[in-house]
Amino acid sequence: MSRSSTSVLLQYGRQGLGLDTQGLNATILRPRYTSGLRDEHAGLVRAVRQPYASRPLKDLIRPGETVAIVIPDITRALPTHRLLPWLFGELRHIPPQDYTIIVGTGTHRANTEAELIRMVGRDVVRSVRIINHDARDRSTMVRAGRSPFGYDVYLNAAYVQADRRILLGFIEPHFMAGFSGGYKAVFPGIADMDAILCYHGYDTIAHPQSTWGILEDNPTQAQVRAGGALVPADFLINVTLNDDQAITGFFCGAVMEAHLAGCAYSKQCAMAQVDAPFPLVVTTNSGYPLDLNLYQSVKGICAAAAITLPGGLIVAAAECGHGFPDHGAFKRQLFRYSSPAAGGRAIRHSAAEADQWQSQKLFQVLERCRVQLFSTLPPEAVRRAHLEPVRDVREAIDREFRRLGNRDGRVAIMPEGPLTIPFLA
Repeated sequence: MSRSSTSVLLQYGRQGLGLDTQGLNATILRPRYTSGLRDEHAGLVRAVRQPYASRPLKDLIRPGETVAIVIPDITRALPTHRLLPWLFGELRHIPPQDYTIIVGTGTHRANTEAELIRMVGRDVVRSVRIINHDARDRSTMVRAGRSPFGYDVYLNAAYVQADRRILLGFIEPHFMAGFSGGYKAVFPGIADMDAILCYHGYDTIAHPQSTWGILEDNPTQAQVRAGGALVPADFLINVTLNDDQAITGFFCGAVMEAHLAGCAYSKQCAMAQVDAPFPLVVTTNSGYPLDLNLYQSVKGICAAAAITLPGGLIVAAAECGHGFPDHGAFKRQLFRYSSPAAGGRAIRHSAAEADQWQSQKLFQVLERCRVQLFSTLPPEAVRRAHLEPVRDVREAIDREFRRLGNRDGRVAIMPEGPLTIPFLA
C-alpha cells in the first residue's frame, strides 16, 4: 500500500493506461512486489525434483506410460509456452506421441490454432496431441463418479484414461474459490456442463465463505476438491506470478500439499488490509489476457467492491477486446433483466444456466455500488449491462467528487486489479 504522488499505470490491455493522480487523496493498493526468479527453468527443475509430499516427477512416470497434461486456456496468464518445454525436458524418457495436452476451457469456447500457438508454442502444437475440452459434448467424456455434494461428474476421457495425469496452473486469490490453482484445472476445467452448473449453484456462490482468500469452509473450494479428486492427478505444477507475469515461485508435487503451500505464499503477497471503506475505488482486471472480456473482468470489480462504501462508485478499466464475449450466456443474462435486483431474483429462482454465476456476482455488486467502465465496448451495450460507460478515468473521478461536494475525497486505486485483494481491518 502506498500514497500516490503524480501518476500511476493501470494494467489495461497490452499497453496499460496512465492515470494522473495529481491532487487526489489516493491510496495505491498493490500486491507486495516479488521479483521473478533469476532462473525460471532451474526453479522448475528443482521443484519437480524436490516436490511436496511426492516422489520426484521423473520417478513417477515410467517409459511406455501415457501422460495427460491439463493446461488453462487463453484467458489465463500462465506462461505455458515456457513451462511445457522444460517439463518435457525433465521427462525425456516419454516420447511426444505419449502425451495429450488438454486445454481446460471449463465453459469457455475452444481456443483457435493461432491462440494455441501463442499459448504453448509452435513446436508443441506440431508435435503433441492437443484437445480443447468441450463441457457440452458428453461423448468426449466418461463418468468419473458421484460428487459427495450430490451430482454425477463426467471428465474428459483423455484425462481419465491416461496412465498419468499432470496439472498446470497458477495460484492467485479467486473471488469464489478462495484461490485458483490446484484441482480447479480439473473441476471445472475439464468437467461436464451439468456438473459445472451444480457446482456454481446460486446458494454456493452466495455463501459468504465463497470469496477471496478463504479455503477452509469455502463451499466452492470444497466442491472443486471433491470433483477433481474423483480421478486423482499424479502431479501438480502450480506457479505464482508478479505483475510483470514473471514466475515468483513453483509449488509442485501432490495436489493438496503443493496447492496449500502456494496459497499461503500467494496470500502473503496479494492480500492488502485497509482501515476503512472508500467512497470511490478504481480497479482493473490486471490487463491482457485477463481483461479480454467483461465476463473475466467481473473479478476486478468484485475485488474493488470489498472496500467500497455502500452507494459508492467503482471505476473499472478493462479493455474487453473480445467483447462480453458474444459466445455463452453472460451477455444475454445481463441484457435480459430490467435491473440488477431483478436479475438476482431471477437467477435465484430459475433453472441453472451457464455463466449465471458471473452474472450473479456482478448483480450482487451492482445492488450495492455503482460501477462505471472504461473499455472498448460500445457505450450502449455497457448501459444495457447496467454499467455506466466512461470516456476518461480521471474525468470520472473528478466528476464523482464534484457530485459528492468533496474534491479531496479518499480514493483507492488498484492498478493490478485482482492481483491485489483488499480487505477491511
